[in-house]
Amino acid sequence: MLFNIFMLIAGLIALVWSADKFVYGAAAFARNLGLPPMLIGLTIVAMGSSAPEMFVAATASMEGMTDTAIGNVLGSNVANITLILGLTALLGAIAVSSQTLKREIPLMIIATAIAGYFLHDGMLTRIEGFMLLGLFFMLMGYFIWHAVTNKKQHVQDDEDDSEVPKGVPTSKAIMWLVVGIVLLPLSADWMVQGAVGIAKAYHLSDLVIGLTIIAIGTSLPELAACVAGVLKKEDDLAIGNIVGSNLFNILAVLAIPGIIAPGVVDAAASTRDFYMVLATSSALAVFILLSGRARSLKRWHGVVLLCTFIAYQLVLFQV
Repeated sequence: MLFNIFMLIAGLIALVWSADKFVYGAAAFARNLGLPPMLIGLTIVAMGSSAPEMFVAATASMEGMTDTAIGNVLGSNVANITLILGLTALLGAIAVSSQTLKREIPLMIIATAIAGYFLHDGMLTRIEGFMLLGLFFMLMGYFIWHAVTNKKQHVQDDEDDSEVPKGVPTSKAIMWLVVGIVLLPLSADWMVQGAVGIAKAYHLSDLVIGLTIIAIGTSLPELAACVAGVLKKEDDLAIGNIVGSNLFNILAVLAIPGIIAPGVVDAAASTRDFYMVLATSSALAVFILLSGRARSLKRWHGVVLLCTFIAYQLVLFQV
């Protein structure tokens, strides 16, 4: 048991660290190639916080643990809204821009509904996996097109420019890129093996392993980004990070088990857990819409979200 705990903690630390270095190296290398900051910000940097989920999903799928991979996606999306935004809202009200409310949040809910439709028959096929991935690339294309044609493009460029590393030698960028590429799958494997060892000792299913231990662990980068955003008074960064991560998870990451290990899905994933993802995503929109002209998440919203997270975890561990 102690060895499994060590594997889990070591894997988690290495996973978060290597994901950060991978994004740093990739973004710096892309800048040195002459790619615009806007494009780098919308792709490499935006996907960075979901890199742990992606590599854990790939590792679990290749080891035949499809339910763990799917549980990681669903559990991470629930944790992002209930745990991460719940904790962040306790620091103070989080203002939400009209663009996030009118565009990103509805897209997140629609993407969740599409994924639920694919899962409702208890199967995730390879075709459905490719369809999710195709939708993800279409969405990324739309975001890039919208940013390019936006009249306030110069403002976006300034914001993205601050997120992309400057003055990094190409050799150093490549070094961190390689370090990330090597360590990400290794650390994901350590984390999965450690979590599985601990969970099996308590007779938990593969799905619950992904929904709880792994999901919470892979959501830590989002927590760090959200808290940093609120402390810097950049509320859009906090909400945008969560909505963007959930979109990436439900389209790109959920596609991975479908493509690598298609087949039967635990019935609870397509009912209980999917409905939880859909309900929490919808609740986020409702909270913001009912907050008045302020359009924000308030402290009491944070309390409700945290209580929801705790109740959901209690239900999972009683199964």
